[in-house]
Amino acid sequence: MLYKIRSHEKDQLEKAQKENFAYIDFNIQLYKWGNGEKHILLVHGWEGHAGNFADLIQRLIQHNYTVHAFDGPSHGASSKGPTNSFEFTNLVETLLRKFNITQVVSHSFGSVASLIALGSHPEIKIDRYVGFTVPNKFRERLEEITAQIGLPNSIVDRLINKIEASHDVKVDEVNVEDYAQKASIQKALLLHDKNDRVLPFEKSKEVAEKWSVAKLIEIEGSGHYKILRVPEVLEKAIDFLVN
Repeated sequence: MLYKIRSHEKDQLEKAQKENFAYIDFNIQLYKWGNGEKHILLVHGWEGHAGNFADLIQRLIQHNYTVHAFDGPSHGASSKGPTNSFEFTNLVETLLRKFNITQVVSHSFGSVASLIALGSHPEIKIDRYVGFTVPNKFRERLEEITAQIGLPNSIVDRLINKIEASHDVKVDEVNVEDYAQKASIQKALLLHDKNDRVLPFEKSKEVAEKWSVAKLIEIEGSGHYKILRVPEVLEKAIDFLVN
């Protein structure tokens, strides 16, 4: 189920300059705030939407940013239909190029899409990257999601077989820690609550340990979703991006 849009998220989305963008069979809703010199892309998680970054957007505008965001395929205000993580990832790559992005902020699955897109295309140069909760191994994430909704392991196996046949990939080789090392990112900051019940803190730790340009900050008392709304956490992200 897609998460409901909170009132302050709706208010922030209404302030945006909007554009409809044709992508595969989808009509993607794009958003833009501000007209600053620095162009940053915000990448929401699975079942999320651009409004999840409402609290961060206002801070970025105040620091001379042009802020770009989008609702992924079948998410938010974008058109609905069958989609998958690979289409989401390819869309991120497309938008990175479209807007000449130099900084990226992502949340949860948005971190997977962003880092796989950047690791697959090291010609895209990023000077600052912030990841709010970062999954690592794709297989583990599939297993966690299916367990959360009560599906048996046999469903995971069939899903993996279908993904590998359709996209010519080996799921066990789709690990964020590997793609992150290939990406042309100068500096990265990972923020993750140590008691995150949706995505364990250890996942970001695994990525940070293999990624030499990344610093991991352990957060406490925010959880998986509220981390995007805690002022003290957002200030850490802003300080890293601006300085």
